[in-house]
Amino acid sequence: MSTMEQTTEHEETGARRRDFLFVAAGGFGVVAAGAAVWPLVDQMNPSADVLALSSIEVDLAPIAVGQAIKVKWRGKPVYIRRRTPAEIAAARDFPTADLPDAQSDEERVKAGHDEWLVVIGVCTHLGCIPIDYQGDYDGWYCPCHGSHYDTSGRIRKGPAPKNLAVPEYTFINDFRIKIG
Repeated sequence: MSTMEQTTEHEETGARRRDFLFVAAGGFGVVAAGAAVWPLVDQMNPSADVLALSSIEVDLAPIAVGQAIKVKWRGKPVYIRRRTPAEIAAARDFPTADLPDAQSDEERVKAGHDEWLVVIGVCTHLGCIPIDYQGDYDGWYCPCHGSHYDTSGRIRKGPAPKNLAVPEYTFINDFRIKIG
């Protein structure tokens, strides 16, 4: 072998080693950058206490017919009311065309669970907390500005522009719901 052939073979081996070192260093740099960025991205995820508030389960078994309870969800009060047949009939018999925020009772409850009404207990006027079983319609009454809601949580009288909001909820079984 001539010296020229030996030098070329030596240069090729050196070039392969250099290419390997470049690729290895680049791969190490990418892994190091990912390791540095991950904590910054991960800290933007919601904390455990926030995730715990995102949904709650409520046992409905202790609630008697005609009774309502208030639970806290996402920092807001939620009224869960087990309506009597008379309250359901009164809510369904009122013509929706006469309501400021026309919505039927059937739209506000889950099919097959007509006796259960779940609403966020925040007045849609200025965010006050209405009192249950008060007002002209035995639903909710906001004493701050005089808004009256019926047994379906619909605004019937007063300055509130909208009905009490219905949160997202599902029935786990006949006596247990998951809100959120």
